[in-house]
Amino acid sequence: MLKSFLAAAACALLAQSAVAQSYPSKPVRIVVPFPAGGTTDIVARLVGSELQKMWGQPVVIENRGGAGGNIGTDVVAKSPADGYTLLMGTVGTHAINLPLYTQGGGKLPYDPIKDFVPITLVAAVPNVMVVPASLPVNSVKEFIALARSKPGQLNMASSGNGTSIHLSGELFKSLTKTYMVHLPYRGSAPALQDLIAGNTQVMFDNLPSALPHIRSGRLKALAVTSLERAPALPNVPTMEEAAGLKGFDATSWFGLLAPAGTPREIVAKVHQDVVKVLSAPEMRERFIGQGAQPVGNTPEQFAAFIRSEIEKWTQVVKFSGAKID
Repeated sequence: MLKSFLAAAACALLAQSAVAQSYPSKPVRIVVPFPAGGTTDIVARLVGSELQKMWGQPVVIENRGGAGGNIGTDVVAKSPADGYTLLMGTVGTHAINLPLYTQGGGKLPYDPIKDFVPITLVAAVPNVMVVPASLPVNSVKEFIALARSKPGQLNMASSGNGTSIHLSGELFKSLTKTYMVHLPYRGSAPALQDLIAGNTQVMFDNLPSALPHIRSGRLKALAVTSLERAPALPNVPTMEEAAGLKGFDATSWFGLLAPAGTPREIVAKVHQDVVKVLSAPEMRERFIGQGAQPVGNTPEQFAAFIRSEIEKWTQVVKFSGAKID
């Protein structure tokens, strides 16, 4: 019996190794759980285009937005664990949404830990507080004064409930004792369009998606939400520098994950190739130019990071009083 068990185990290992060596033998799908045009989409397309060259197979970016990233994330959680459907997860889908949606007895349609295999943390970015060019404020302190003079009359846009963009704004409201109406959109791109048009008055967007509009002058950047200034916007202060909001830290991140049960050899293959992409000098320059910091850690490090982020954002959700509108 032992010999037959060992023989079966050896055959299984050989089969998995063969699969990994031939991977990918057909198109690979990377699901972005937000609409096109946002930072998650930008990061996925940067990485996907290089993997396509490396693999000689199409890497299709599929946007499945809605419910703060929950819809697209759940699609991947329930997909075959064969390496051909991957997820560009975010701080929202894998850290914030768990405490945000489960408070009060709610439930996520997926488990961010049990339903996924982490591959690597791709990039980290700060959020940036932006207002329309037409809004008569030029600093965080001026905006706070305006918001306090018009409680409930200003609208705060976000890319959806449960995103770090939403939570950054809720944390700001809590710390500054201001009240603005939260308007969740189906991604950053439509939210930014309404912000530029002046239909909303403020947004705490991911830096890469907001940066082109800041550079064009259509939006004004008042502060970044990280503890240090962003290299892409060296003249824009942190929240602590701008308004004395000590310790204000609400950064976003983006990482590649696969459905639970995906063979370790395939996970290792994807990890190895993504790290190669992120390590290339020209790719690092492209990421940094977009306002993002490329990472490329190990699957084990990424798994530990996700757990620590869930703990962190659970406290932020409680502190801010954020809830699903």
